[in-house]
This record gives sequence, C-alpha cells and structure tokens, in this order.
Amino acid sequence: MTRFAVLSDIHSNLWALDAVLADARKKQVDQLINLGDILYGPLAPKATYERLQCETIITIKGNQDRQIYEATAADITANPTLQFILEDLGQEPLHWMRKLPPTLTLAEDIFLCHGAPDNDLIYLLEEVAAGYPRIRPDADICEQVPSITTSLILCGHTHIPRAIQLSTGQLVVNPGSVGLPAYHDDLPVPHAMENHSPHATYCIVERTAAGWTTAFVKVPYDYQKAIDAAHARGRKDWAFALSTGRAP
Repeated sequence: MTRFAVLSDIHSNLWALDAVLADARKKQVDQLINLGDILYGPLAPKATYERLQCETIITIKGNQDRQIYEATAADITANPTLQFILEDLGQEPLHWMRKLPPTLTLAEDIFLCHGAPDNDLIYLLEEVAAGYPRIRPDADICEQVPSITTSLILCGHTHIPRAIQLSTGQLVVNPGSVGLPAYHDDLPVPHAMENHSPHATYCIVERTAAGWTTAFVKVPYDYQKAIDAAHARGRKDWAFALSTGRAP
C-alpha cells in the first residue's frame, strides 16, 4: 500500500518545508505530493525552489505560482513582495512553474487540484461570505467536481486542513498549509483564514481495505527564521501570521 505525504501552500517558507520533509521521512511515506502555491512569499523563494529540486515530488501549480510568472510590469511596480520574489528567483524557477500542470489524476485513484478543478482561485470546500470559512453544502461541492470520478480528491488554497466525505462517496482532503498558517484576503469578500498555531501542516493519506485514511500532522519548527525574513521584506502581516497562526 502506498502512503502519500500531501503538502500544499509552502509559500517560500524553507524552514517549514524542511521540517515537514524531515517528519515525512520519519513516518516512512512512499510518495510526496505538492498541491501548489509554492514560491510566492517574502521569505526564501529561491532556496525553497532549490530544496524541492532535491526531492521526488508529484507537483501541480497554484494561483500564486501563476501570479509570479504572469506578472505584468504594472503588477511588479505595485507589489514590492513580487519584486523581491522575481529578483530572488531568476529565470529557471519561472520556467519550472510554467511547466507544472494545474491538475493531475494519479493511477492510485487520486485527483489533484489547487483550488477547484476548473478554477484555482475558488475555495472548493468553503465559502467565506461571513468573513470566515464555512463548509459549503454537499451539493455545492459536488457541483464543482461533476466530472471527477476518483475516490480521493486532494485540494489546497484555503490553508485550512479538512477531510470532507461527499454524498458521492468521494473523500475530499485539504492538507492545510506548510508555510503560512493564516492570512487575510479581500476577494471574493474580505475574510480571514486562520489555524491558530504557527505549526507547519501537512497530511498523510493511505488507502486501506476500508477506504482512505487521513492523518493531519502539525509540525513544530524554528519559525523565528521565517519571521525574521518577513520583517526583512517589510511584511509585518506575514510575521504576525507566522508567529501566531492568526490573521493580522
């Protein structure tokens, strides 16, 4: 039986990534999966890219991976964090991200997406009209995955670990975020996503005779290094989120 370590939303947090990879090795997983939003962040984008090249990881892209390589001159001028990322990365990581698929189906009966199958900007499991995440009705989630027939669907994007069983019998799992435990966003409405601790988060999924098992893992790491990097880029909001797991 294959045990998968599922990672998502690393957001250039090298120190959290190292801790998760070390923990996954100790737990003797067979395969690593990465669901995107990999290098965007005011922390260590180039070093994170280089670290990932040392591993064999099944990887798809996320919306903020696209944000990096699709950035216009106006986008870059208006976003000092994006300026730092592009200067730090150079061209090779951009070529790598462009080649990553947006979705993927694995022979082990697993479908991978970052947000929703047809849109990496949509939260598959949650709606945020109230300003915080609430689980969508079963029918709404099923509407987002009408052509997906795999028994396991893996998604990221929200940074919130979830395991939701659908009326179709399919299990949808979000592993949470490796590198950013909380954030605030203005789209589609102002809302906060929070995990309330600074831990790096991932999950392990394994198929058994009874079905898929899911184990969410919270990994402690030296997050002060990430906080220092955020402060160096003038991102007090990231520093607060990294230290508390709460949105600024």
